[in-house]
Amino acid sequence: MSNADWLSRSHTAVWHPCTQMKHLEQIPPLPVARGEGAWLIDYDGRRYLDATSSWWVNLFGHANPRINAAIVDQLGRIEHVMLAGCTHAPVVELSERLARLSGLSHAFYASDGASATEIALKMSFHFWRNRGRPHKTGFVSLQNGYHGETLGALSVTDVPLFKDVYAPLLRLSHQVISPDWRQADPDESAEAYAWRAIAQMEDFLAECADTTAAVIVEPLVQGAAGMAMYHPIYLTRLRELCDKYQVHLIADEIAVGFGRTGTFFACEQADIRPDFLCLSKGITGGYLPLSCVLASDEIYAAFYADSTARGFLHSHSYTGNPLACRAALAVLDIFDQDDVIAANRAKAVRFTELLGSVAAHPHVRHFRHTGMIWAFDVKQSSPHFARDFHQQALAQGLFIRPIGNTVYFMPPYVIEEAEMRLMADVTLNLLQTL
Repeated sequence: MSNADWLSRSHTAVWHPCTQMKHLEQIPPLPVARGEGAWLIDYDGRRYLDATSSWWVNLFGHANPRINAAIVDQLGRIEHVMLAGCTHAPVVELSERLARLSGLSHAFYASDGASATEIALKMSFHFWRNRGRPHKTGFVSLQNGYHGETLGALSVTDVPLFKDVYAPLLRLSHQVISPDWRQADPDESAEAYAWRAIAQMEDFLAECADTTAAVIVEPLVQGAAGMAMYHPIYLTRLRELCDKYQVHLIADEIAVGFGRTGTFFACEQADIRPDFLCLSKGITGGYLPLSCVLASDEIYAAFYADSTARGFLHSHSYTGNPLACRAALAVLDIFDQDDVIAANRAKAVRFTELLGSVAAHPHVRHFRHTGMIWAFDVKQSSPHFARDFHQQALAQGLFIRPIGNTVYFMPPYVIEEAEMRLMADVTLNLLQTL
């Protein structure tokens, strides 16, 4: 069947996420037949470079033979078994390896990033309740932060487009200014601005710590805020403040974990360990839904008791799915065997060089880069910039989806120089037409 056939059937039956469906009448989705490495291929055989890792999840390319083999092997053993009352080798081995990597010893699993956020929020509240401090029920997050779209996660998210219509359903939370260095004064460094931003957090905690359970942040890069990047000193100081005021620190590394910021976990760059670490997206290399909340010994101990009611009675049907855990183990194997972090650092240097003309373009503001994430803001006035840029890039074989007027790249780690050059050349060509 052709692209047109699948588009017609999709329009009739599929309700797409994060989409005004009426817009698809003019701007149809890309019908993807298969993938190869960093490429998506449609039903008519045209190829498109996946510059956003399929919503930031694909680390090692589509149809990766090593991840494929791990899943096929697991299919012949056990595809799924409930984790309440059962256990299995893949979930045990994955939990052990994540504990060694993070320093957080206990793993609780779900299926998506928003669910991980929900788990961390509930665990934090329940921890304080079990410890005799039930009044610690509040949460604080950063302005423009994004943590998911289920009700708890949306309560600590600060993106009006997603949040405003559901406001009557949400718990109140508090937001403080983001350390996003784009908001710094002209003569103010990213580090100096981070210190200014953390001062507002300290003011809030000094006043409200007795009723606050946790702070939740996206370490180093706020994705939905337009790849807002900030200095690691903010995280270093935040860890100190959370310790001082007895408030949990939840690190939402759903988007930025697994090497995306240049270290395996973003928190490593601030030399801190959160109380909760939320993971998803790249955890299975983009293969299967899986998320995880890693928690400290202290958190775990507060739930360990004779009373069932003191336990954490949260569950998902597919918690710790063996196929997803095997995919995640294969991802960790690739990191170890291919020295991925070091290889990514070399690729990052080269791609930044190739983007030199883009960074210098007169329409570009705030060109920025952290690890395997690049972004810049475009000076323009069209309300349809993101849509038009996406469509024009697609016509030149590049799949990219700007956030507002922010163009960003989060390519799979298997990206090669010729593919980096394509991203840079197409982007520069499109900027020249503005």
